[in-house]
Amino acid sequence: MIAPTATRMYAEAQQTADVVAGQFAANASIIDALVARLKQDPPRFIVTCARGSSDHAATYGKYLFETTLGLITASASPSVGSVYAIQPHMEGALFVAISQSGKSPDLVRNAEIAKAAGALVVALVNVEDSPLAKIADTVIPLRAGPETSVAATKSYLSSLAALLQLTARWSGDAALLKATEELPAALRAAWAQDWSPLVEGLKDAHNLFVVGRGLGLGAAQEAALKFKETCGLHAEAFSSAEVKHGPMAIVGPGFPVLAFAQDDDTGAGTVAVVEEFHKRGAPVWLARPGEHRDDALPMPASPHPACTPLLAVQSFYKAVNALAVARGHNPDVPPHLNKVTETV
Repeated sequence: MIAPTATRMYAEAQQTADVVAGQFAANASIIDALVARLKQDPPRFIVTCARGSSDHAATYGKYLFETTLGLITASASPSVGSVYAIQPHMEGALFVAISQSGKSPDLVRNAEIAKAAGALVVALVNVEDSPLAKIADTVIPLRAGPETSVAATKSYLSSLAALLQLTARWSGDAALLKATEELPAALRAAWAQDWSPLVEGLKDAHNLFVVGRGLGLGAAQEAALKFKETCGLHAEAFSSAEVKHGPMAIVGPGFPVLAFAQDDDTGAGTVAVVEEFHKRGAPVWLARPGEHRDDALPMPASPHPACTPLLAVQSFYKAVNALAVARGHNPDVPPHLNKVTETV
């Protein structure tokens, strides 16, 4: 059996802090030029377009844009443009497309439609000469470098980092700007955390819920995908508010829950849901900075609540890689999956 530290997933996820530090430095002038354009001609609203892990990054972007900039942000359904051939009204919108490869035909087609409709198209891509990048008005390179493991790690977190840098510079928020400077060091600290209790607790699991809320919802979505993708473990992601509307009826003894709680106003509500799961006899693990309870997974101090999802996911990647190996899977080569998925 391969050692957890010998996988490509482990090696690539471990690079995240250096990737983010390099990205912030290299993209500063690109971001500043885009911000100047956005301030001169402010968008009426924001539309995101992505699939898979990139769409989980878009979920994070939605909450970041709306809570920091006050701009309504909607997720575009790629099939509306590519399959149904509908051309939505997007004049005056900022259209943010997120893709590691920049090759998926449906994302490319929707970016074309958005641009023709009068939207400003910004592409966050890891491949700078990709078809999506060629359409965009502005390209924000992820600068994650080669990623050969099918499971996206550093490219996902570099997408969140790019959204964070854009929002910090666009808003001019002093606390958020300072947090971007501290983020690489915090990511290194997150990688050093020991989440082995989660690995031990899920080795024989068959199903679980992953919950989060607000800025942390995208982290829950990403974790649920990685459980399925790398471990063959069925997991569903829910908002800690929405999980109470029906889904929690199946939670009880033998049904584990992983909770990502934010260090902001949504955190107390998520912890309250965790307490309710405990009362039902469910195994629960809670990831939240500053928690020292028995069910808490260790997390470093976060520079800002907007950074917390990145730290939680960075610690999670190390754990889920180890869990995959413990369950007899190779996280680098999940069955039936390819690194680049091209949907129409």
